[in-house]
Amino acid sequence: MHLIYRPRFIQTVVSVLVACCLLVACANTSRPGVVGVERSQFMMISAAQIDRMAAISFEQQAKAAQKKKILITSGPEYERLKTIANRLIPQTAVFRDDTRNWDWGLQLIDSPIVNATCAPGGRITFYTGIINKLNLTDDEIAAIMGHEIAHAVREHGREQVSQALAQNIISNVALAAAGAGSAQSIDAANQIMQYVMVLPNSRQNEREADAIGLELAARGGYDPRAAITLWQKMSKESQGKNPPEFLSTHPSNENRIKELSALIPKVMPLYEAAKRENMAK
Repeated sequence: MHLIYRPRFIQTVVSVLVACCLLVACANTSRPGVVGVERSQFMMISAAQIDRMAAISFEQQAKAAQKKKILITSGPEYERLKTIANRLIPQTAVFRDDTRNWDWGLQLIDSPIVNATCAPGGRITFYTGIINKLNLTDDEIAAIMGHEIAHAVREHGREQVSQALAQNIISNVALAAAGAGSAQSIDAANQIMQYVMVLPNSRQNEREADAIGLELAARGGYDPRAAITLWQKMSKESQGKNPPEFLSTHPSNENRIKELSALIPKVMPLYEAAKRENMAK
């Protein structure tokens, strides 16, 4: 018997399949914490794929900085960052269990660039420019680091690549090349990670990173109120000049400090508890 497929029937089948794919691709990547971040995210590629590309790009960044003799791997500046990272990283388990097994990394690059990032899988980069130009306190560094780690915890990079893939901005060929294990794979991975780290995050993603970052800092024993002084410094730094790179990918708005201020009462008890625990040690 021959089946006759009508156009409307075909459209219906396709619509159902697309809907099923979208349902499969939507997931919440983390628990809400006390700040209550809950949102389903669209994911078309695996966490393993994006992690592999981030690892390649992070390694290439280190090699390039080492070649220029601007990679700092020891000394008081590096140890300061490492201490803060070591207090924040364990707190990520509040939001998701698998971060305990991430291949966390920290790079400090001696450059006047006012920027910091955390690539997928927990690969943290700080530039001396953001620390020195803003004369950051440890609490303010923790606010920045917590914010950037939060992007990785929520897998915003993977989400952006998935959205770009759905819109054909990034091709399957590029993704395949990134996993090929060759010079071509390095180029492809770097290009895709450049897209992840440079493309501005959505306002929603920024709010999530602000909220989770605030909680991470508080749980790590750093004063969450430093997030307010940090953004005040950022605002001052951007006046009358091109905004620092950190702000170019982290859009600021007049409500940001208000939103952070509204969240501080939720996380202050965590900070007080962590402070008492640290004093008892």
